[in-house]
Amino acid sequence: MRPARAGGVMTPPIAGQPLLEVDHVTKRYRKVVALDDISFNITDGITGILGENGAGKSTIIKILLGLLHPTSGTAKVLGTIAADSVAVRARVGYMPEHDCLPSQVSAAEFLTHMAEVSGLPPDMARTRAADTLRHAGLFEERYRAIGGYSTGMKQRVKLCQALVHDPAFVFLDEPTAGLDPTGREEMLSLIRKTHREFGISVLFSSHLMADVERTCDRIIVLHGGRLAHSGEVAHFTKETETVFIEVDTNRAELVAALERRGVRVTPDGGGLTVQGSDQSIYDQVRDALVEAEAPLRRMAPRRRELTELFEGRE
Repeated sequence: MRPARAGGVMTPPIAGQPLLEVDHVTKRYRKVVALDDISFNITDGITGILGENGAGKSTIIKILLGLLHPTSGTAKVLGTIAADSVAVRARVGYMPEHDCLPSQVSAAEFLTHMAEVSGLPPDMARTRAADTLRHAGLFEERYRAIGGYSTGMKQRVKLCQALVHDPAFVFLDEPTAGLDPTGREEMLSLIRKTHREFGISVLFSSHLMADVERTCDRIIVLHGGRLAHSGEVAHFTKETETVFIEVDTNRAELVAALERRGVRVTPDGGGLTVQGSDQSIYDQVRDALVEAEAPLRRMAPRRRELTELFEGRE
């Protein structure tokens, strides 16, 4: 059973009401424009904020946390102006990108302290620390000094400190930074589990498109401090009106056979993309494969990749 949130009982957001509201936010550092008139709303679930390094991801998170003030525009978290940082921080968690953990204390001691700082009484803080470490798979290692942890374990401790006071919303800044493929998958699974089991909504900042695609329900794409795209992940990765084909041999012969049938063919990595996805296209591809004596390895509707969101942008 989940303990009460820090600071007493919270009034839950109204269903469908935005948890985060960014309204024409601009942030300038003298002549440098870090954010340029961006607006978006976020409801519950897991939202990815995607962009190259320097796109403005960390800046908008710090504004939403009340750590930075926008040059113009407003940002609200759970209906509260983010600049009112004390009120906001009692209801949100933050996992920073940089290494910020004390090396000489145990994870249990550190998380208990963080829970107490957030307003939980000592007994409840110890219970929450233990429960959160169990959730992250660190319960057996809870009394070891953090300095002896692996990179993956340290990342999970950082996630735990963002969760230990039972927030309504958490900000995760590059949570898979420095992790190997196995560690990345473990962290992404833990983020999904956190939302699924605790109902905590997440804003997940990353420059790794595959991580966002596999973890998030929605995306916000920043490019050079401007809002480039926003919407459901499924909208950007849905099947397109093309078919992707891979063959083991006789690729040139297959191209020729398709072109004789009037089918538009485009090289696509190690395979081919043909225009159209109705039954007639599949029939023509089948006949061309037989004519070219090309052994088929794979054929499927082609899905757009999130990388295409940046194509054609400077």
